[in-house]
Amino acid sequence: MKNKLSKYKRIVGEEVINTIYKKAKKLSNKHIVCISSTHQGGGVAEMLNSIVFLFNEVGISFGWRIIHGSPDFFEVTKRIHNALQGGNMKFSEQKKKIYYETNRRFSEFSHLNHDLVVVHDPQPLPLTDFYSRKNKKQPWIWRCHIDLSNPNRNVWNYLKEFIKKYDHFVVSTEEYKKNIPVPQTIIHPAIDPLSPKNKLLFQKTIDKYLKQSGINLRKPIIAQISRYDKWKDPEGVIKIFEKVKKQINCQLVLLGNTAPDDPEGVRIYGKILKKYGNREDVTILVNVNDNDLVVNSLQRKAAVIVQKSIKEGFGLTVSEALYKGTPVVASNVGGIPIQVIHGENGFLHEPNDIEGFSQSIVKILKSSHLRKEMGENGREFIKKNFLITRLMLDWLNLFNQYLS
Repeated sequence: MKNKLSKYKRIVGEEVINTIYKKAKKLSNKHIVCISSTHQGGGVAEMLNSIVFLFNEVGISFGWRIIHGSPDFFEVTKRIHNALQGGNMKFSEQKKKIYYETNRRFSEFSHLNHDLVVVHDPQPLPLTDFYSRKNKKQPWIWRCHIDLSNPNRNVWNYLKEFIKKYDHFVVSTEEYKKNIPVPQTIIHPAIDPLSPKNKLLFQKTIDKYLKQSGINLRKPIIAQISRYDKWKDPEGVIKIFEKVKKQINCQLVLLGNTAPDDPEGVRIYGKILKKYGNREDVTILVNVNDNDLVVNSLQRKAAVIVQKSIKEGFGLTVSEALYKGTPVVASNVGGIPIQVIHGENGFLHEPNDIEGFSQSIVKILKSSHLRKEMGENGREFIKKNFLITRLMLDWLNLFNQYLS
């Protein structure tokens, strides 16, 4: 059962909730739809799983559709994702055909007679081509959650021709904005504090889920919770842990999942498991039962959460951990420094600074006072800036630009 908006009053206050209803009232007769690549796995799906229901509750007819694609399509779109974050990609005519034709086919059986369409990330990006031909009348918004600070030039040049056909372009940080003739807005992602992944848990519940996952409750826990993705650098996390363990008897937990739109994740998980799976001090988990509750428990029990991303569109797992009062040691890339204030609720380092990461983790592990202080700072910072109610207000402001 989804949470009612009124339940968020005790967290964010009555004024915020009243403002949401006031802004939504102007859109009460409007029909909006989001299109993305998967209904589970990753921050986009998590946000939509909350926000779609909350928008419907405040009187907006709000839908959500998932693009249908073959394994070949998702192999191509994962490579596009990597290329947008600076990776190499040979974008052959065959790959372009798979990408474009999948969107064309989806458009044939997905009639969009809505007042506004929001397309998330590159997978459904070309859709607007086909509705343009049908004399689309509604505004289209492209919401990109990826780190666009230094994209592969050839791939970007191909994709920007589709982006130019949109009415608006939304990114997560200032550095992702592009020199294209489309209005651009920054909207930071956010977490749902009442979702199973973030709600308050009793200590016995935390211990139960961690024990079920084979995690030792007697040793301090360092954890990284992310998809198994080269940009998350799980092997780099293990190198950091090995340095920390020389000073403190602790353990590392890597917890991730796989998603239908990320075929690369299975291969990277297999590689990590083969190389490090026999170590007693490293627990490697994927697609666990009760995943959200295990993640919630781990983020609350861990002494430190690591996010050693090489590239990161935003990194909602950082906000999740901070909201639970757990310090974060993370890479100074993408959207992470918007969430981690160095020295206040965690520490930031360059991605290749293994020594810096390890020293900061040791510092936190050795001081319960520092852990507590950073934890309290983190929770308050996320509460003020990165909860789903603020995300609703940002979207309502943008929707009202086009529909009211």
